[in-house]
Amino acid sequence: MAVELENKKCVPCSIGDTPLNHNDIMSFMDIVSDEWEVINDVKLQRTFKFKNFKDALEFTNNLGNLAENEGHHPDIMLSWGKVVVSFTTHKIHGLSENDFIMAMKTDKL
Repeated sequence: MAVELENKKCVPCSIGDTPLNHNDIMSFMDIVSDEWEVINDVKLQRTFKFKNFKDALEFTNNLGNLAENEGHHPDIMLSWGKVVVSFTTHKIHGLSENDFIMAMKTDKL
């Protein structure tokens, strides 16, 4: 299932679509890196650490390109040696499969 998820492309959600329920979220959490955490069943977040600002910035730029290609954009906080990445599906006020697709693809960066 992990390979399937990583090979999927994000599909836009519509207003009124239902966010993932807690059980579905936990099923997806079994697939992604243990370093991702779910916050209140509405946000998926991970902190990436780097040896310097330049590497953190390069990662951020690569993530920005990935997000543009997928049409699913994270909240990104960049600081010296650290990037905090958060995914949520704003249209549905919760998590969707897209958030987990992006988590898998972000880990590959």
